[in-house]
Amino acid sequence: MSKNYIFSSESVGEGHPDKVCDTISDYVLDACLAQDKRSRVACETYAKSNLVVVGGEITTRAKLDYNAIAREAIRDIGYTHEDDVFHADRVLILNAITQQSPDIAQGVDARSAEGKTTAEQGAGDQGLMFGYACNETPELMPAPIMYAHRLGRVLNRVRHQGKVPWLRPDSKTQVSVQYIDDQPVRVTSVVVSTQHAASAKHRTIREFIVEEIIKRHLPAQLLDKKTQYLVNPTGRFVVGGPQGDTGLTGRKIIVDSYGGMGRHGGGAFSGKDPSKVDRSAAYMGRYVAKNIVAAGLATSAEIQFAYAIGHPDPVSVCVNTFGTAVDGITDTMIEHAVKTVFSFKPADIIKQLNLLRPIYRQTTNYGHFGKIDDLDVVTWERTDKANALRRALK
Repeated sequence: MSKNYIFSSESVGEGHPDKVCDTISDYVLDACLAQDKRSRVACETYAKSNLVVVGGEITTRAKLDYNAIAREAIRDIGYTHEDDVFHADRVLILNAITQQSPDIAQGVDARSAEGKTTAEQGAGDQGLMFGYACNETPELMPAPIMYAHRLGRVLNRVRHQGKVPWLRPDSKTQVSVQYIDDQPVRVTSVVVSTQHAASAKHRTIREFIVEEIIKRHLPAQLLDKKTQYLVNPTGRFVVGGPQGDTGLTGRKIIVDSYGGMGRHGGGAFSGKDPSKVDRSAAYMGRYVAKNIVAAGLATSAEIQFAYAIGHPDPVSVCVNTFGTAVDGITDTMIEHAVKTVFSFKPADIIKQLNLLRPIYRQTTNYGHFGKIDDLDVVTWERTDKANALRRALK
């Protein structure tokens, strides 16, 4: 990529149909873990019009009312208006949940089995995961995705507070940032689409979004007279959520991760317990990459590792700092230090990040990375291994 370019990232609000499904799936996961921390959960949700299908594979000792959990999630999002076709109390819910395949379970469980090469806990699936960090923001995240998340978070906070009665749950934000010499210098355009009550006028919506959301919450030094503001660019957004579009768990993986700036291995996060490396190892990748940057070893860092189902050790580990490592330090040296400080075995990841807790509904919206307000929950955002990495390089 050229050193001078414009890069865009998007975020979506909790009322977006795909995020509705992610939220329901994570509510189910948390409910399982609250009663049985050894639950095996792979919950998928589909939503369209007034229909919700909750499916997947769940093995747990928890006693749950999955329909009630789904309604709670929808109610918390805010689909409770009388004119909502998709309404927390009126949606039809189909339950298509079965138990986890015993063939998968024997590979994941910390026990011996015929054909299994180890008695250790293995990865819940094959696949590759990436972690990424850079020094563009205090959260050590790329600027475009953090700004897009910020706008979405503020917009939905205002909605939940009831301060703007015409706001409705579905929304999307997008921020385009100009880079010069690989540094963010200017926001070139901002796109905000928000669902609204039929009575709201476009002029009212635009003025509120531009003046109260965008200009108040994006860095003033990055906005100028040439910054383009596109608010509800179709002119009307009354029909939204699952009434207006189909929702499905796991379709917003770029929103969930790095906004396209860092790579993604393809596995979704929501609805999966931490035995699934799609989720836990992606969190581990963020933890490692963030500590590399926090340690001052590089200004940006990406780590990739891959697993075979049922096998505890990753089949590969690769660190790339894109030429930003400090003088005298190579990517190979950083990779060696990473392997010294961190363990990538699934059981060790779960232990290091304390993942067997009902914390996942707090991760669903506005990115799984970059949240630093409660490091007891999002443990993968800690930078507590930075000193250990520096020592490992000596």
